[in-house]
Amino acid sequence: MINDIERVLVTEEELDKKVKEIGKKISEDYKDKNLLLVSILKGSVAFMADLMRAITVPCQIDFMSVSSYGSGAKTSGVVKIIKDIDVEIEGYDILIVEDILDSGLTLSHLMEILKARKAKSIKICTLLSKPDRRKVHVDVSYEGFVIPDEFVVGYGLDFDEKYRNLPYIGVLKPEIYN
Repeated sequence: MINDIERVLVTEEELDKKVKEIGKKISEDYKDKNLLLVSILKGSVAFMADLMRAITVPCQIDFMSVSSYGSGAKTSGVVKIIKDIDVEIEGYDILIVEDILDSGLTLSHLMEILKARKAKSIKICTLLSKPDRRKVHVDVSYEGFVIPDEFVVGYGLDFDEKYRNLPYIGVLKPEIYN
């Protein structure tokens, strides 16, 4: 597995420091709010687990699994909900926890779905952002790292369901995914 990594982009130490920094900011911003963290499966699980432990105010958690249709590796932004959240979100301050923000199409559509459910507020927290791939504007309240348009794995992110368990974010060698 390690031999498939071209280079480490974000170290384990950098991840730990950034997650604690984001957790502290979220704790300040949501001090007197009804916080519900919604993790987008599967990629954000590692980030969500560390982030919720870095948050010092009361919060609840839930999970969604979505898929977007498109040809090959391209997303259409049309979202199919595979696993929906279990909580009625009306009155909650929702924080969507995402592993990586790419085109923005899927997340933009997901925001519209959740807004229709009358949450008190909805914001986005993403560990990684690839602005070079953005097709639609998405407001991000908490952003970990801005990264180049490279194929990254580790810390929850995968290729063919592998590499999620790497403790860092690494760039996958092109010969692995081509």
